Formats: sequence, C-alpha cells, structure tokens
Amino acid sequence: MDKLFNSRDFGRRLKSYRQKNHLSQMRLAELIDTSTSSVSHLENGTHAPSLETLLKLASALNIGIDDMLCDSLPVAENHLEKDIADLLSDCSLQEKQIIKDIILTTKKTLREHK
Repeated sequence: MDKLFNSRDFGRRLKSYRQKNHLSQMRLAELIDTSTSSVSHLENGTHAPSLETLLKLASALNIGIDDMLCDSLPVAENHLEKDIADLLSDCSLQEKQIIKDIILTTKKTLREHK
C-alpha cells in the first residue's frame, strides 16, 4: 500500500510556499511559534507536521490545508498540473521546447523500465 503522506513532498511544497511569501525559515518559525530547526526538519522531510502545526502553517502562509497536503489527496493531479504550468509560465519558447523534449525522453525511459 502506498504511503498516504509523503514527508519529502510536503517539505518541498512547504519550502515553496514559504519562499513565495518571502519568509525566512526563522520568520516562519516565529509565526507558528516553533524553532527554526523544526521548520528546517519539515522542509527537509525528516519530520511530519502535527495537526496543530499544519493548521498554523496554513494560516501563516495564507493557504488551505489541501494545498499543503495535495500530494496526499485525490486532487493531487490538478495541483501537479498547476505546479507544472507555474514552472513554465516564465520560460521562453525555446526553454519550453527543451523542457518538452526532456519530458518526452523521460516518459519513454520510465515506461521502458517499468
């Protein structure tokens, strides 16, 4: 059975939202009343957040809990597609073509080695 919660994916998403809000780990820690090292552990995926911490994070980052947990929810695919679109939004046409070629090659390789 697949894990319902992936700490590494959660940490990656947390770091992204923190950076989008122009917050340092220290400032986020202050906002949620924890230590900087705790924020670091969450972002590195070495610890999972408690429900209380999850609620504080969502409030401090002004996002919904589903945004924080989308890799663990059925709507993950929609969020993933939005994340990819966001990544491509500031790319030039040439960069998009290169990324497309990389995706096609990666997809082919993944399917050949299942």
